[in-house]
Amino acid sequence: MIGVHTELQRLSEELRMGERLVHVLGPLFDAIRTTAGPAGGAGPLRLVDIGSGLGYVVRWLAAHGALGPDVELVGVDLDAALVGEADRLARAEGLDCRFVHGNAFDLPEAATVYVSTGVLHHFRGPDLAEFFRAQAASPALAFCHFDIAATRLAPVGAWVFHRARMRHPLGRHDGVASARRAHTDETLLHAAAAPGIRPLLYEPRGLANPFCTTLRPVIGVRPQLEAPLRRALGRASRRLVGPEQLGGTPR
Repeated sequence: MIGVHTELQRLSEELRMGERLVHVLGPLFDAIRTTAGPAGGAGPLRLVDIGSGLGYVVRWLAAHGALGPDVELVGVDLDAALVGEADRLARAEGLDCRFVHGNAFDLPEAATVYVSTGVLHHFRGPDLAEFFRAQAASPALAFCHFDIAATRLAPVGAWVFHRARMRHPLGRHDGVASARRAHTDETLLHAAAAPGIRPLLYEPRGLANPFCTTLRPVIGVRPQLEAPLRRALGRASRRLVGPEQLGGTPR
């Protein structure tokens, strides 16, 4: 698993996942600070990365100080070997972040924002909606989950990239299988519409270039955060759409 995830880290590096996350998370945390005060209303601000693997995203954010010194960075994964390696890498790199083996929804400290990259397509049927309901039922103020954009080009692009860049057979297989399992925009927005959450999709198919868009996030915020988030995003807020704008039927 460590070997496969080491190879898969190339995908995050080449897709510049750190910068993509900060583009959305920076304004999101600004909106939270504006609405709830410097401490987020109760204790420190805390980002929890679900299914963090080798911790690339958390380590990148820590290395760049991208979200500010008031945001605690925590990676959580169910695989103990991956958590151990992520922790080793963070210590070797002298980074201020931590990694936990277990369930991201059972941590003793509440998350302010949940994030993930490349996790959503692993949830099928009712499990996808339950994933979002668990976050809505928590004290978290928002979530931001990046996953594969379900375009016709996605499986082809995944096959080309993974054949060219991955040496491990499992890594090659997983990339194409994941692209084929990607959820449509309509399915994500429908599943993310949990009680107490305003679901939003950033760069849906209608606003994105299919040749360039590989991943895009589904965002959920407490209703009072939507307006501050849009203000913080500025002109980029035009890329946000809700279920009423997208329409369509979940598949």
